[in-house]
Amino acid sequence: MNTPKELRYSEEHEWVKVEGEKIRIGITDFAQSELGDIVFVELPEVGDELQADEPFGSVESVKTVSELYAPISGKVVEVNVDLDDSPEFVNESPYEKAWMIVIEPSDSSELEKLMTAEQYEEMINED
Repeated sequence: MNTPKELRYSEEHEWVKVEGEKIRIGITDFAQSELGDIVFVELPEVGDELQADEPFGSVESVKTVSELYAPISGKVVEVNVDLDDSPEFVNESPYEKAWMIVIEPSDSSELEKLMTAEQYEEMINED
């Protein structure tokens, strides 16, 4: 299982990458492997306001539909439109090609609540 050390992780299996004043968000390698083949991704619009721990979209696989939960509050400033035509990127490249949204956080102290790679690996290994 690929769990990049430089990222932070939520209990809902989203990853967070801090890029200056912005935050890039996607789902983890573990999450995509549990979901199976991704066939559709629904994401918010640029300008939408997200609240931490609230749904912001969904991923549909051949076996289920799963909500995506915002790991941190903020305003959506970029959406990965490539996932409209290529949802399989989520399976192939969850940390590079399949990032989902970029937000400007409204409260960056929320980042402190997220797990390190080591903590996330401990959590998924307990399941």
